[in-house]
Amino acid sequence: MQIQSLIEKYAGAVPRYTSYPTVPYWDADTFNKETWLQHVKESFNQSNAISGISLYIHLPYCESLCTYCGCNTRITKNHAVEKPYIKAVAKEWELYKALFDTKPVIKELHLGGGTPTFFSPEHLQNLIESILSACTLHPDAEFSFEAHPANTTVEHLNVLYKLGFKRLSLGIQDFDPKVQAIINRYQTVEQVNHVHSNAKDIGYNSINYDLIYGLPLQTLSGLEKTINSVIKLSPDRIAFYGYAHVPWVKPGQRKFTEADLPNTQERQALYELGRKMLIEAGYREIGMDHFALSTDSLYQAQEMGKLHRNFMGYTHQYTQLMIGLGVSSISDTWTAFAQNVKKVEDYLKLIAENEIPVVKGHILTEEDLLMRKHILSLMCKSKTAWSHSDLLNDSFRNSLDLLPALAEDGLICINERAINVTKTGERFLRNICAVFDARLQASTLQENIFSNGN
Repeated sequence: MQIQSLIEKYAGAVPRYTSYPTVPYWDADTFNKETWLQHVKESFNQSNAISGISLYIHLPYCESLCTYCGCNTRITKNHAVEKPYIKAVAKEWELYKALFDTKPVIKELHLGGGTPTFFSPEHLQNLIESILSACTLHPDAEFSFEAHPANTTVEHLNVLYKLGFKRLSLGIQDFDPKVQAIINRYQTVEQVNHVHSNAKDIGYNSINYDLIYGLPLQTLSGLEKTINSVIKLSPDRIAFYGYAHVPWVKPGQRKFTEADLPNTQERQALYELGRKMLIEAGYREIGMDHFALSTDSLYQAQEMGKLHRNFMGYTHQYTQLMIGLGVSSISDTWTAFAQNVKKVEDYLKLIAENEIPVVKGHILTEEDLLMRKHILSLMCKSKTAWSHSDLLNDSFRNSLDLLPALAEDGLICINERAINVTKTGERFLRNICAVFDARLQASTLQENIFSNGN
């Protein structure tokens, strides 16, 4: 089947699988905080001394609203909000540490947002020093943060580097002035180069750029200019995401309409152009939507079969326990998920009451764990294999019944106990994973839309 026909056949909304089950299919009604905390303690005891743990800290504040953004943000120019929020995050971590019998070993720490560089270098330093107090650093610890090129100063870079940060991610999206205007996200090539060059001079060893295709008013010629500029700047990694238009969830996206967006064929052409240019420039494709130079740890992890994926995306670090701190953050013990409250006011109130601020979650069943194992293997290794015990699960056997159709379309190669994703299939990785998404299948079959390729 021709690639365009495959694109049309498998078009539709499919999860990105940073977790399984995905958040819309969590059994939130059966979740309770006491069970969650027990899972946290058990996971910590199983993994801390062996692999260490990961921390994700959500810093939601931004000075202006980027209208394409799907993240949980709070827009303000009032920087008086920084100190109370920093104190609350530090206290939340103290509440978690009170559960543990030994010092946490920190292997991975990431600052996301929002705009982490909304916060002053002094406040970021206070936060990180508070987080790391009474903790041990894993020998392979990696710290990273997201940054807006227009407000990231040399002081930000120096302070965070001294605290152990060696990787940063710059949100660019597109350099086309028309696109920047409609999505309200402004930064010049010169600003990006300034931050990038300073970071490299200071000693940062991995710099990622976030780019998005499918944005309003985006054109092939405009994206080509953006990619050419990016190639000249030579970041170590590039995340090349498809824009998700969900104005019913994110009202800021109502600044433009579907008429401003590329249609399905135009959107695919944008992706194909970007992918082709990056590969020709020497970037290697990593899993889904990511590209890296061969010198980068993400590529090396893929080559060694050690690539991992969690709520922070692809990483070369594996930890069983990831704790999310801050408003809306998600935590993962491998056997359970939990998400914090989404409103800053609710978060601050619960922390003040000495409450860990989780509001919903999911305790994984044995079937969930089985499906999660196979989806993660596909996302990170483009293959998965099963044992005889896996075949005892009805949902898993039902998933296997769907594989021949994927093989017929050339997306996978299949034998009695394993599948391998083909080069063609790499573009449809989410669709392949969806075969093993028992909860999505049950829902879509109920609504009779799974056959449409969702």
